[in-house]
Amino acid sequence: MLAIIERMLLEHLPGVVPSSLLGKALRYMSGQWSKLVRYVENGNWPISNNLCDNAIRPFVVGRKGWLFSDTVAGAQASANLHSLVETCKANVVEPYRYLVWLFAKLPLTATADGYAALMPWKLPPDLR
Repeated sequence: MLAIIERMLLEHLPGVVPSSLLGKALRYMSGQWSKLVRYVENGNWPISNNLCDNAIRPFVVGRKGWLFSDTVAGAQASANLHSLVETCKANVVEPYRYLVWLFAKLPLTATADGYAALMPWKLPPDLR
């Protein structure tokens, strides 16, 4: 099906006025074609990126509020905390429980491997 669409795209693209709405649409589609067909390389990849969009939407909304942070460090800290909460949600981990566990373990950690072990997906099963 995608091969048919690509053939039609390549067939009609030269005959369409580039500044027309159809011309702009076909040029855009032609420029994005490699990204459009990427999902067929692996059957596990979804066609839609709605899950990703839904995960970052609260962050984008929060970004407007962070414009009023007193310091850059404060805005970065807020963004980091938000990122941890959204990562918890993506890994089916209750954020509050994870943060309580994290703040108990974090002071005892000093290595990169130690920090990696504190990621939400590493939370012990009995705490999920």
